[in-house]
Amino acid sequence: MAIQKMSVDAYNQNKEYQIIIDVRSPAEYEHAHIPGAFSLPLFNNEQRAIVGTTYKKQSRENAIKIALPMFGDKMLQMVNEVENWVKTFAEKHDGNKPIIIVHCWRGGMRSAAVAWLLDLYGFKVAQLIGGYKAYRNWIISHFEIEYKIKVVGGYTGSGKTEILHALKLNGECVIDLERLANHKGSSFGALGQAKQPSQEMFENILGIALSKIDAKSNTIWVEDESQRIGTVMIPISFFKLIRKSPCYFIEIPFEERLNFIVSQYGSFPKEDLIAATTRIQKRLGGLETKNTIQHLEEGEVLSAFHILLKYYDKWYDKFTKQSAEPTLQLIKLTGKEVNATNNAQILLALNK
Repeated sequence: MAIQKMSVDAYNQNKEYQIIIDVRSPAEYEHAHIPGAFSLPLFNNEQRAIVGTTYKKQSRENAIKIALPMFGDKMLQMVNEVENWVKTFAEKHDGNKPIIIVHCWRGGMRSAAVAWLLDLYGFKVAQLIGGYKAYRNWIISHFEIEYKIKVVGGYTGSGKTEILHALKLNGECVIDLERLANHKGSSFGALGQAKQPSQEMFENILGIALSKIDAKSNTIWVEDESQRIGTVMIPISFFKLIRKSPCYFIEIPFEERLNFIVSQYGSFPKEDLIAATTRIQKRLGGLETKNTIQHLEEGEVLSAFHILLKYYDKWYDKFTKQSAEPTLQLIKLTGKEVNATNNAQILLALNK
C-alpha cells in the first residue's frame, strides 16, 4: 500500500492526533526543527555528508548503495524508538494510536525510506509533502499577515512583560516575544533564562504562536522591543508592523521602576551583574561603568541600578520612543504603580 502524503496545512490542523518525526541529521535538527518534532536521524552528521557528496558528485544510485548499509544497521533501533513514542502517546490518549508524520528536508528519499520501514512494521504513517522546507515556507507566510497589533511601551522597569501576562489573564491575545526568545532584551536579559533558540528556531516558535490567532477578528498585544532580542531578531515584516501600530507608553516614576528592577535582578550573582555591565561599557561610558561595578562589588545594588536605569532611559528615548511616534500615546501614572493588574485594566479601559 502506498504511503499516505500529508500537506503542512493538514498536519497543522490535526496535530493532537499525530507524532511528527524529523529524520534529518542531528545537526540539522539542532539548528532548527518543527516545534514538538521527535528526532530520528536516518544518518548521523558524518554519514549525511558522505551520502550527500556522493549524490552530487557521482550519482543517485551510488549514493543509495552507500546509504543502504547505514540504514540497515539502524532499522531495529528506529522501530523500537518509534514504538516507545507510540506507546507513550497511547497511554495519554485512552489507548488511541497516532498517525506518524515523517519528514526530511524536502520530502525526499530520507523520509521516504523511514516511512517505508515504519509502514512495513505496521504503524500508521504519512510523509510530509515538501518536508521541512515546505514547513518553513508556511512559517514565513505568517510574518506577512497584517495583524491588528497594540503595543505596551514604557521605560525599563515599568513591568511591561507583567502587563502582557495580566492582559492574557483578561482574555486578550498576547505574543510574549521575550519569552519566545528566552531573553528579556537588555544586556541583563539572559540572566535566569534558558539558552536562546537559533534565529530559525525562534521564527518557527513565533510563527506557530501567530498561526493560533485569527488575524481578522483578534488584536494582538506585544511589548515594545528593539528588533534584536539577545541573539535573535524579530522578522523584519512583523517588526515593521509593530512599529507602525499604536503604542501605549506607560510612564511610571523613576524610583518605582528602580525598585522593581532591583527586585527582578538584584539577587543574581555579583559576577553575572558585573559581566552584564561590562558588555555595555562602550555605550555606558568608562566612568559610569567603573562606578556601577564598584557599587556592585560593595553590595550597593540599588546605587548600581540607579546608574544603569538612567542609561537605559536615555537609550530608550533615543532609539525606541522616538521611532514609535506618531503612534505613541503617553499614559502618565503616579505613585506606586508598577502593578501589572492595575495597569492592564487601564489599557483595557482605554481600548473599550
